[in-house]
Amino acid sequence: MNRNLFVLFFSQIFSFTAAPVTVFLSGIIGSQISPLKSLSTLPMSISVVGIALGAIVATKTMSLLGRRTGFIIAAISNSLVSLLAAYSVMSQNFILFCFANFFIGVGMAFTHQYRFAAAESVDKEKIPKAISIILLGGIVSAFIGPGTANLTKNILSEQLYVGSYVSLAVYMFLPAILFLFYKNNTIEKKDISFIGRGYFEIISQPRFLQAMVASAFGYAIMTFLMTATPISMHVMENMSLDKTSFVIQMHVASMFLPSLITGNLIKKFGHSKIMYVGLLLYSVTILLSLLDQTFFNYLIALIFLGFGWNFLFISGTSLLVTTYKEHEKFKAQGLNDFVVYSVHAIGSLSAGILLVLTNWKLMNIICIPLMAIILITILRAEFVERKTRNTF
Repeated sequence: MNRNLFVLFFSQIFSFTAAPVTVFLSGIIGSQISPLKSLSTLPMSISVVGIALGAIVATKTMSLLGRRTGFIIAAISNSLVSLLAAYSVMSQNFILFCFANFFIGVGMAFTHQYRFAAAESVDKEKIPKAISIILLGGIVSAFIGPGTANLTKNILSEQLYVGSYVSLAVYMFLPAILFLFYKNNTIEKKDISFIGRGYFEIISQPRFLQAMVASAFGYAIMTFLMTATPISMHVMENMSLDKTSFVIQMHVASMFLPSLITGNLIKKFGHSKIMYVGLLLYSVTILLSLLDQTFFNYLIALIFLGFGWNFLFISGTSLLVTTYKEHEKFKAQGLNDFVVYSVHAIGSLSAGILLVLTNWKLMNIICIPLMAIILITILRAEFVERKTRNTF
């Protein structure tokens, strides 16, 4: 592992704790301080909106200042915003809590750039494995994030979860130190994010569209069900907070554990076949969710949901980086992440509302058409490539 990958891996561990902590706590805190129960998942959804809009900010910042400076600024900002979240919980201010979660999302958009930075730090044939290594850090995040949040929820204030966000602020700051040892692969002398082909020309490539749709809708399905899980388990099914936390931890761990082998599987079988497997794993999640709503069913369904996301997201990301030129990377990456996390935001925002209006089983059925869209884009890209190959 080269120095950049080392820095990115450990930064991922600390910085990505924001994701499982937000999933674990935002819905529960939202249900306690929001004026309407249907708005319980609004903080989580707003954080995803922050990721979507932050994708543009992140790529623009990187194109102007380089990876190293951009990541350091993001780490310091993330720490300060986490303290703001702690204050909003202490003051029971729902609007301020939503505001803080939005900027936690913006900070996470910078974290999501780690995977592209990893791809730029290795040779082309090693890209899937490099991306897998970075995402593998999320396994540790899945445990230390919610675990620390749970352990520190009672400290510093009588109000629950203030300490959770203070501890998150500490984790958020640590990458600022680590990135002092990061070396930019290329020094951007000027903003080149808008040089090269236009957005329409880039997105019209079947493989680019396949990569983006697999990542976007794969992420939307995952977050749609994941966001609703704490509310469904803890609030509606009256399962304990410990059981709910364990399911979320296992889910987030399963999102990243396959990274040990995903890169090698992509290299051996190709991007499309791994995407097919991801869709199959999602199908298992839906089947288990339709059968029953026991703790065991939630646990196994969310584990398969994590596995499916890993296959779709890593194969989508590693396929994406093969579809643009070096001078187009910030434009292509910004476009991809904006679309991915915009669709992700819609899935998250609709989760709380639909869970209140419908039920857990129907929410799983809603995911089936989204899976069909992914399948169609894969088949289309495969068909176009075969047709082009046969022509020449």
